[in-house]
Amino acid sequence: MSWFRIAPVLLAAISLSVPVLAQSPFAGVSGAWHPEIYTLKDGTEQEVTGLIFFTDRDWTVLFFTKDGRGGLERGAGEGGTYTLEEDRLVFTHLYHLSGGSTPLKMSAKSPEDAELEPCRIELAGEVLTIYFPSGNRMQFRRSSG
Repeated sequence: MSWFRIAPVLLAAISLSVPVLAQSPFAGVSGAWHPEIYTLKDGTEQEVTGLIFFTDRDWTVLFFTKDGRGGLERGAGEGGTYTLEEDRLVFTHLYHLSGGSTPLKMSAKSPEDAELEPCRIELAGEVLTIYFPSGNRMQFRRSSG
């Protein structure tokens, strides 16, 4: 059998062996995302600012909700690891700091003691929406990739 007959078969085999996740539209969450709107489960929309960052397995977020008068109402910094399979994003909350309209809360947990937060995402081009188990959702626009 000549090389010209084998090459197309090898090329097809290699292309079929590419991991499915790499071909998934949800594989592209790595980078920085700027929040645009935070919608509570009752439909109330809150203005929000900050950034969420995803590496290949770690995440961190710093965000602030605004009070509608130009001031900040509440803020949070969180981080940890995550897993992503198709549209299922699971945050592992290792670090948490929040305060403002609520009392100051701080925690740093080991992976064994960390809380898991299973979410659903939608990724449409440069827009990422995270649907939290609470019923709230946050929409982000890509800041950098």
